[in-house]
Amino acid sequence: MDDHARIGTDGIPGPGPGLDDGTDPAPAPAPDPIPDPAEAGLVARFRERHGLPGLVDVHTHFMPERVLRKVWAYFDAAGPLVGGEWPITYREEEDRRVARLREFGVVAFTSMLYPHKAGMAEWLNGWAADFARRTEGCLHTATFFPEPGAEQYVRRAVEDGARVFKAHVQVGAYDPADPLLDPVWGLLAEAGVPVVTHCGSGPAPGRHTGPGPMARVLARHPRLPLVVAHLGMPEYTEFLDLAERYREVRLDTTMAFTDFVERRAPFPERELGRLAALGDRVLLGSDFPNIPYPYVHQLEAIERLGLGSQWVRAVCHDNGAALFPPPAAPIG
Repeated sequence: MDDHARIGTDGIPGPGPGLDDGTDPAPAPAPDPIPDPAEAGLVARFRERHGLPGLVDVHTHFMPERVLRKVWAYFDAAGPLVGGEWPITYREEEDRRVARLREFGVVAFTSMLYPHKAGMAEWLNGWAADFARRTEGCLHTATFFPEPGAEQYVRRAVEDGARVFKAHVQVGAYDPADPLLDPVWGLLAEAGVPVVTHCGSGPAPGRHTGPGPMARVLARHPRLPLVVAHLGMPEYTEFLDLAERYREVRLDTTMAFTDFVERRAPFPERELGRLAALGDRVLLGSDFPNIPYPYVHQLEAIERLGLGSQWVRAVCHDNGAALFPPPAAPIG
């Protein structure tokens, strides 16, 4: 995230280039789409068409408010890692964003957050643990960075109940095969805790994106429950290869198949058969709230693949519910 944001004295990411660094001002951002008040009804009809008891979305973003607003500022400036104009549909207060997911029938979701430098991850993990405790339906999410002490704070997060981790190779600008992370991957593999990882080269390539670095990690940790974000866009084929090679590799649909992404990095039609065959390891992801279109469009984009209601049910609910079952009720 060297280009993604600068760090201010408070440790919070600062705006990207062109905002306050003395360079030319960034162009005015595109106006945000206005959420459709009827959207919850459209999502309900989607669920009804496919017999869905609810949605499990493994790729939603909640983070400290000051951090999120800096991230939005970076999107507004169309920073180098964004790849172009990117309005934010759900630029709302935290409570309203949580309420929207509930209106859409999302029964489980994540608080994907990530550091871009050493010294941030443990602080973010503390915020995420508190957010999960006070937010029904949120899966306790944590993160890490290649730094001394990462194994220790990841272990503490797991012991504290973290159910999913986020790793962002593009923003963090780190090699996932960095030796500092080897014990972290090993710990997560041993604990069976999934890690949603942005490791593909979309929307813009990073220093260590692409299938090669993650393939090296998986060769050392073949039981790692890796969830490849965005289906590995644009290296869809290569990440499908990894999913076929390693039983614990899954893929999330985040932004895939939408009109926005199909214009930039279309999913190859020839790979639909492989995607259908991996139907038990594909998970719904959306990137809510940082999406430039309505939430329902992600669902309809999955539906229009024509892979059938059973596949849609598995992707949008069953696979996520199996990976993240509700905690057992206490005895007595």
